[in-house]
Amino acid sequence: MGRRAVLEGLATGVLAQPWRGVVIHAADALNLATRAQAALIAVGPPAVLSGATSLALHGISAAEEPAVHLTVPYARRVESRPGLVVHRAEFTESDVIEIEGLAVFSLDLALADFLCDGDKRTAFAALDEAMRGLAADHCLKLRENVRDRILDRRSRRGIHRAQMLLALATGKAESPPESILRLIVVEAGLPVPEAQYEITAIDGRKLYVLDMAWPALRIALEYDGFAAHEERREHDAERDQRLAGRGWVTIRAAAADLRDPSRVLAELRSHFERRAA
Repeated sequence: MGRRAVLEGLATGVLAQPWRGVVIHAADALNLATRAQAALIAVGPPAVLSGATSLALHGISAAEEPAVHLTVPYARRVESRPGLVVHRAEFTESDVIEIEGLAVFSLDLALADFLCDGDKRTAFAALDEAMRGLAADHCLKLRENVRDRILDRRSRRGIHRAQMLLALATGKAESPPESILRLIVVEAGLPVPEAQYEITAIDGRKLYVLDMAWPALRIALEYDGFAAHEERREHDAERDQRLAGRGWVTIRAAAADLRDPSRVLAELRSHFERRAA
């Protein structure tokens, strides 16, 4: 494509220029792989997609964000720019894999880095999501690999936090908000809840699965991820009533409670005090 055609494309909005020296089709501006490839071209080699971008390309929805993150060796003089975040670290060929033709950090390395340096809640949700659905031995292997990557980091910053998050993750949460709610509860000083706790009938039939539970006190915490509507509220109220008949108390949380968890935490503490007494 010639210079004139590029200028006309930019002027009409058919093309977009996310960073100097790189032009993409405007229709693809929201496509992560397109933005990631553009970032690699803008920065030039050697560089590898890392952090939230790497995790998102691995299929971790909890880590998706507009900015593209990549890592270059310490010796390179490359600066961050709007929408493109440059990190510095030494890496080897064995640390890098290809996804959609793009150089990306391996999942275990990307998780370890993000657990140390990324947003704490997002990092924990990403780890839980990465573990979800894995066979027990594969989940254990991923946990071991991430732990080894954490301990091998050149920088010691964030290591203790990362180890705490790694120990807390179960891979059982059904959504990132559930993972975040679990982290909020534990950081508030409450006991670690059991994730996806099953309540069964006398004959072993599964009756209910609780998002989080403290079975000894029969306290359940449920995250309502569905849009509120009358039919759902009625279903949840009936379910809570049946659980109450079995001696359980259910606290429900929604998206607003992740931003301000004071109500949920106050209810939990109140029920803990009463039931422990």
